[in-house]
Amino acid sequence: MALLTASCSQPGQLLGQTPPEPPLPPGINVAFNHRDGARYRSPLTGQWRNGDNLEQLVIKAVETARSEILVAVQELSLPRIAQALVAAQARGVRVQVVLENTYSTPWSEQHLADLPPHGRHRLEQLEALADRNGDGVLSAEERHNGDAVAILTRAGVPLIDDTEDGSKGSGLMHHKVVVIDRAVVLTGSANFTSSGLHGDAGAASTRGNVNHLLQIESPQLAAVFAAEFARMWGDGPGGGQDSRFGRGKDSGGVETVQVGATRIEVLFAPHAKADPHHGLRLIGAQLAAAQRSIAMALFVFSAQELADVLRERVEQGVEVRLLADPGFASRSFSEVLDLLGVALPDRFCKLEAGNQPFETPLQGVGTPRLARGDKLHHKFAVIDNTTVITGSFNWSPSAAHQNDETLLLIHSPMLAAHFSREIDRMWRGAELGITARMQRKLDRQRARCGSGEQRQ
Repeated sequence: MALLTASCSQPGQLLGQTPPEPPLPPGINVAFNHRDGARYRSPLTGQWRNGDNLEQLVIKAVETARSEILVAVQELSLPRIAQALVAAQARGVRVQVVLENTYSTPWSEQHLADLPPHGRHRLEQLEALADRNGDGVLSAEERHNGDAVAILTRAGVPLIDDTEDGSKGSGLMHHKVVVIDRAVVLTGSANFTSSGLHGDAGAASTRGNVNHLLQIESPQLAAVFAAEFARMWGDGPGGGQDSRFGRGKDSGGVETVQVGATRIEVLFAPHAKADPHHGLRLIGAQLAAAQRSIAMALFVFSAQELADVLRERVEQGVEVRLLADPGFASRSFSEVLDLLGVALPDRFCKLEAGNQPFETPLQGVGTPRLARGDKLHHKFAVIDNTTVITGSFNWSPSAAHQNDETLLLIHSPMLAAHFSREIDRMWRGAELGITARMQRKLDRQRARCGSGEQRQ
């Protein structure tokens, strides 16, 4: 199957400034929604923009399905993807969907007054996206056609969330996975939302959170993901509450599959802190094995144990580069600050337990330049230009010990070259070192707290 065909050049436009794409390993493709050298027409603005159209990639994959589609994604709010799933079910394909409970209620049934601030902002965004004629008033037709979850439920597409086990929900049902016909897996960092793929309504400068999707053709890998899906699905909606999420689910250990010459290791989360299989330990082992270079693009980096491994690798002469999301980098529990050699007390004037800022700040640490409202949402690293760590798994204790997550290790120099290009793209224009935003926050907290007090 060749599904990665959605990104196309604007007719008549020359993209000669971008070097040719390196080859990909057989059976594996990767798409980046901010990638140089690819263009598509934005569904928000109608204008051509750089990047791969990740929404269209998902739709094309769904359209190829002949027997089964399994979807486990934190949030699905794009009507065209919902319509493609409904059309697949109508032609006889079995479709099953798992969402995070925070996002499983149709937005058209919600009211601003009942929602917390984040929920109100999300609802306003979804209403703006549904307002196709831009008149500021949602018609019944616009509500009907603009609510992805409602489109699924009206059509009878079986759908559950992480309360199906009888709980109030796991930490987060954070997977971003589609399995097609037990043969093809789509996975990566992207939620199926406009802000995750294209940008925000009413903000023409936004390009969407910086994300990627992998497409891997492998019945063996698809079987691994289908088994994880089955643990969550149980007997589906209603029934015996035999779905399993979060710590109630046996996430198991690493499973290894071979896709041609490429070895792929898969780990699902969460695990107990005492479990030797947990994801932070797997990442730490890969970092500790690096001999030449570690390059990271991370939305969240709050695991002290991984910062400690990076310190040891730097001492052994390994080159370390990190680009982090600007909104996260200056939080008190951000390990980005450790790498930059500073400590930031929290609002209680406490420092993170075990906090160890580097004595010599790393030079290759910074934040990319993004449009206001966009986030760096990747969760990947490239080790020695040969191995890619990726998935839905943020580098945090929550990912390891609370959330339903995917963590992949893909051993392929060819694939690593594509992820390295993505880091290099973001590196151009990145702000390295202590940013003005960080410095202002440091100054405020130091004036209030002094140097802070270590948590025990």
